[in-house]
Amino acid sequence: MLMVNPWERTHIAIARNERQGARRGCVYFDTVFRIGFAIVLWLKAFHIIFVVTWFAGLFYLPRLFVYFVEADEPVVRERLKVMQRRLLGITHIGGLLAVGFGLATMGWWLAHSPAYLMHGWWFHAKLGLVLLLIGYHGMLIKMVRDARRDALHWSSRALRIFNEIPAVLLIAIVILVVVKPG
Repeated sequence: MLMVNPWERTHIAIARNERQGARRGCVYFDTVFRIGFAIVLWLKAFHIIFVVTWFAGLFYLPRLFVYFVEADEPVVRERLKVMQRRLLGITHIGGLLAVGFGLATMGWWLAHSPAYLMHGWWFHAKLGLVLLLIGYHGMLIKMVRDARRDALHWSSRALRIFNEIPAVLLIAIVILVVVKPG
């Protein structure tokens, strides 16, 4: 079943309302409609910005763990502990705001066009993958705590493989959101 692009429908509706509003003098509906549509675009923009911020931390923090387990000098290990702690803080902010703006965007769609999110299985799959990302983030928190106590016992090879998990999840999420299969 081919799904009509909601953005295309919205632009058609705006054009139709402009023509009808010009004949009837109905400016109020058009103004409210444009403001509501602008809100979801701003929510979506900030969601994407903070997803990028979150993923920067998810990609780089495991690389710091690789450097940490390979470092022999205590000074280098202590410096890497500080870098891990600071990057984790920034990653928390990006993750929290990405999830917050994502929930706000989802709420807007559920209030205005729930069929857009509920058509097919793509959105449910995306939410499942986001939950996996949150779990991955939780593992990073534990690993920073372990590194702080010098109790991080992963091999550098295992950490390099672990570092690929967010990339795979990102690819899957982007495909789901853009292609919207099912």
